[in-house]
Amino acid sequence: MATFGTLSDRLTETFRNLRTKGKLTPADVDGTVREIRRALLDADVALVVVKEFTGKVRERALGDEVNKALNPAQQVVQIVNEELVAILGGQQRRLQFAKTAPTVIMLAGLQGSGKTTFAGKLAKQLEKEGHTPLLVAADLQRPNAVNQLQVVAQQAGAAVYAPEPGNGVGDPVRVARDGVETARRQQHDVVIIDTAGRLGVDAELMKQASNIRTAVDPDEVLFVIDAMSGQDAVNTAKAFQEGVDFTGVVLSKLDGDSKGGAALSVTSITGRPIIYASTGEGLDDLEAFHPDRMASRILDLGDILTLIEQAQTAFDEAEAMKMAEKLATEQFTLEDFLDQLQQMKKMGSMKKMLGMLPGMGQMKQQLDNFDDKEIDRTEAIIRSMTVAERRNPKVLNGSRRLRIARGSGMTVTDVNQLVQRFDQAAKMMKTVARGGVPNIPGMGPMGGKPGASAKRGGKQKAKSAGSRSGNPAKRAAENAGIAATASAPTGSGFGLGGAAAEPTAEDLAQIQKLFGKS
Repeated sequence: MATFGTLSDRLTETFRNLRTKGKLTPADVDGTVREIRRALLDADVALVVVKEFTGKVRERALGDEVNKALNPAQQVVQIVNEELVAILGGQQRRLQFAKTAPTVIMLAGLQGSGKTTFAGKLAKQLEKEGHTPLLVAADLQRPNAVNQLQVVAQQAGAAVYAPEPGNGVGDPVRVARDGVETARRQQHDVVIIDTAGRLGVDAELMKQASNIRTAVDPDEVLFVIDAMSGQDAVNTAKAFQEGVDFTGVVLSKLDGDSKGGAALSVTSITGRPIIYASTGEGLDDLEAFHPDRMASRILDLGDILTLIEQAQTAFDEAEAMKMAEKLATEQFTLEDFLDQLQQMKKMGSMKKMLGMLPGMGQMKQQLDNFDDKEIDRTEAIIRSMTVAERRNPKVLNGSRRLRIARGSGMTVTDVNQLVQRFDQAAKMMKTVARGGVPNIPGMGPMGGKPGASAKRGGKQKAKSAGSRSGNPAKRAAENAGIAATASAPTGSGFGLGGAAAEPTAEDLAQIQKLFGKS
């Protein structure tokens, strides 16, 4: 996750140096704590939180739990992990619903913090969980705030109550109160009230928010805080806590390139738990906040549980079984692959998912270079094929490939690469489905005799692949497609765009590092 990128790099480097030592001296511990302190301060974590955190880490690192450990360095990492979990709130705190509907959720925060977008994200998530939320447009101050909420509500598929045009017109307290009554009358079980923000904390903002809270008596008051605003956000949170008070925190823009100090400070400073984290611009980019999982991400230990949860929501178990059957019986087609792409897209950004794997912080550059639009381009090519072509790619001659390339806005080379990668991947998946060990292209045969496939290939005669069409234009097009097939460079995965070299010793070392000893 980009927010903690710099902090994660600094901490990972500190622990890497620590692992070279068999036994830790007090000087080693002090040096490590000093590096952790610098990393946290650079990440804009509040000074009082840094002092408390490093004090606890130092005390525990100098204690018996490290001295008697078989792996002292690993024990220090464990201590830092546990203390990070503590400052992030310890236990996950879920949204609390009222015993009698509707549950009233009031949103507060500065202008630009992401309240309106979060309102739509929360509404969509609650819809998925079987609730019937009503969004209430009580931000009548910011220009076009009411219109924005209506658009977001439509995208989320949620109802909206917006009796006033906004832009300075209307009474937000009355709108909030009437919105709750409307929800009760129309049997909505959750009300989400979007309130006004300001560019800075002021008396008018606090008074308005306080009056709305008094009028609707909300079950939850969620303070939406911009994770990119560093320690300023924590000062704002303190001001809101004193002026209005809130029951929980939402971290917005957690995918931004920021230091992340707000996330690591707000719970310790306010005593209020973080309930949600907004991790992207899409309405599906909202996660329940788990302190232990976030600590693991910061320390580059991965977040496999969140990855599994996302996969479970996106993938249909019965469909997965059918796919496994098709793979084993060599019936897996490009049509099936298109279905798989659709399910993968439901999980969100591929880059984000890969970032949840342990050790991926060490492959940051490769992750940054990963293009999520690659899936869209692959999908465009497959959608440009006929059903018969998807089910049997062997019928794809030069003219068909040229038509597909034009239809998808890609090149014939791109189409050739996709078909080539699909053939290779289908063979590998079939081998795995049958319990075998695949021969990975570019990495040599695995589990078989080296050079066997080369010998077999050497005995095969090259076939003439020239077009026999009587139409000169058609013949030229088909020959161009066939020539591109023969010379198509290898891409990555099912990807397009560019040749990939054979894996180097450094590449293999990275893989070994990722899956081997930490």
